[in-house]
This record gives sequence, structure tokens and C-alpha cells, in this order.
Amino acid sequence: MELTPTTPAVLFPAISLLFLAYTNRFLHLSALVRKLHSDWLMGRDPGVLAQVRNLKVRIELIRWCQAVGVISLLGCLAAMLLLLSLLQLSALILFVASVVLMAVSLMLSLWEILLSGGALNIYLRQMEESPGAKPPPTS
Repeated sequence: MELTPTTPAVLFPAISLLFLAYTNRFLHLSALVRKLHSDWLMGRDPGVLAQVRNLKVRIELIRWCQAVGVISLLGCLAAMLLLLSLLQLSALILFVASVVLMAVSLMLSLWEILLSGGALNIYLRQMEESPGAKPPPTS
């Protein structure tokens, strides 16, 4: 397989979209943490501690998604430089490593997405267990 400088460049649009998605998720979690903090200060929400544990893991996962994605992008840039320097084999190895790192970043993102459902389940469980909860109507 011959690698040209345009081959690693193919990942650039995907990487920028992924960073946009990761940043949006991070900003959403930041807003949620601020809301939970105010709920905790006011003593209104008994499920805050369960949410905090979930959010800590999710925030850490997003940070790793971003870090691994950055390393992947840097690897693509280095592969392009190696290709321009006519170091084909080194560029190919670095490009493959960058693709693998991007896959790791996506798997971490999937893990975080799956955990986000757990946060919603905490709220749903609280509503079901509250003394005034009514069972859902049956059809």
C-alpha cells in the first residue's frame, strides 16, 4: 500500500467533528455539575451523591477521549511530515497508530455515552421510590 500525504489528511474532518462533539458533552456536563452543586448547597436533592460519582467518571472519560484524539491528530500530522520526507514505512506505521488511537477515542466516547444513561436512571429510580409516586397508568 502506498501512502500519500493526502491519506492522513482524510482524518482531519472527522477529528474536528469529534472534538466538537466531545466539547459539547463536556460543556453539558459542566452545566449539570453546577446545577447539582447548587442543589447540594440548598439540600434539595438526595440523589446528588450518586450523580456526582457518575459525573466524575464521565468527565474523566471525556478528558481521555479528547487527549487520545489530540494524540491521534498529532500522529496524523507527523505521518504527513514523514511522507513529505519520503520515509514511507515510518509514515505508514505512525498513520496506523493514529487510526488505532482514534478508535480508542471512539470506544471511550461510547463508554461515556453508555454511562450517561445511568445518570438518567438515578433520577428515574428516585421518582419511582418517592413516597408520592403513582404507578404509571396501564393500557
